[in-house]
Formats: sequence, C-alpha cells, structure tokens
Amino acid sequence: MGQKVNANGFRIGLTHSWPSKWYARGKKFREGFLQDVQIRRSIMKKMKDAGIALIEIDRGKKTSVVIHSSKPGVIIGKQGAAIEDLRKQLEKEWGGSFEVNIQEIRNPDANAHVVAETIQGQIERRMPYRRAVKMALEKAMQAGAIGIKVTISGRLNGAEIARAELHKLGNIPLQTLRANVEFATRHAVTTYGTIGVQVWVYHGLVFKKVQQIHSATLHSHAQSPSQS
Repeated sequence: MGQKVNANGFRIGLTHSWPSKWYARGKKFREGFLQDVQIRRSIMKKMKDAGIALIEIDRGKKTSVVIHSSKPGVIIGKQGAAIEDLRKQLEKEWGGSFEVNIQEIRNPDANAHVVAETIQGQIERRMPYRRAVKMALEKAMQAGAIGIKVTISGRLNGAEIARAELHKLGNIPLQTLRANVEFATRHAVTTYGTIGVQVWVYHGLVFKKVQQIHSATLHSHAQSPSQS
C-alpha cells in the first residue's frame, strides 16, 4: 500500500493538514474545488522558478492565499510589485477579494517539493540525471532529513526504451501513519520526452497525541494525594 498511495493524502489529519480550508455544498463545492485547482495552476505557471512547495487557500470574507516558497523575493518583487500584480490578476480572473501572503521555507534542501523542482530543473538543463539525484539526496541528508527516496522514470539519457530508477538514502517508513513523510512530483520536459520525478522525504515520527496523553496522566498523578 505504501508504494501506491499518495503519502500526503494518506496522512491528512495526522501529520498533514488540508491545503484548502473552506466548506460548501453541492454545486458550490464543485465550483470552489475547480477554482482552487485553477488558482494553483495559474500561480505555479506564473512563478515557475520561485521554489513553491505549497499553496494554501482559505475562503472567508476574503480569499486568503498563502504561498510557501524557498525564494520569497522572486514572488514579492521590487517593493512588493510582483505580489501586488499577482493579487490583481487573481481578482480579475476569479472575482471577489484576494489576500496573498508569502511564507518562507526555512530548510529548502529537505523539502520534497523543492528537491523535486531542483532535480526537474537540472534535468531540463541537460545535467546527467544520476548526478542531479545524488546531489539532491546528499543535500537533503545534510539538511536534517532522516531518509529520502527519489524515483525517476522515462526515456532516461534519451534511451529508446523508457525505464524507472529508484535512488534512496536513509529510512522511509511509508506505511507508518505517524511518520512525517512529504511527497512531491514534478515533470521535466526534455527534447526526447517527459521525465517524471517523484520524491519522498522522511522527517521523523510525530508523537503529539502520545505526548498530550502522557502529560495529562502526569498532571492527574501530581494532583492526586500520594498513597503511603
């Protein structure tokens, strides 16, 4: 199961949260969902080299868009001109009032989306794919990742027959639900075909609920009188 299920969706509510936070019924849900997909595609297309890992959308009186990026300066632009243009474009295309915020990724070398985008860019610039993947694996481990796995598939090095190669460093427990595993995909478009890149990054186990139960137990013991 761990080989076929999207690691992000598999862990929603445990280690991951929903990228869209709003509620609607029937036709309104369909329209809102489609609009979310289009907004994300539009931003990714416009800010192709901005190192975007995640776009969160929150609908209330205003539609709030939070862009998680490893290169916030590219999105903001000189004196905030680029981000203002983006906000105006979103309001023009989809109507309503939009608010755009940028959140910087503190550790981009260990972020699955940034790693996948880096490998994609290097393959498109004709760097040998094995070298690109090896560099990404080593940087991720140095940046604090406990494990990283990269699958790359397609007409590798322009070969006639497409194939897939798997490269791995460290530990990746894909079936452990409390394991904080990030998953990302990218497509490198080359002259000899499209190369698919899949990246899994493991950041460690999450014990939030276990810690809360443990602290509550300790607190109750501290309040109860000691038995002689």
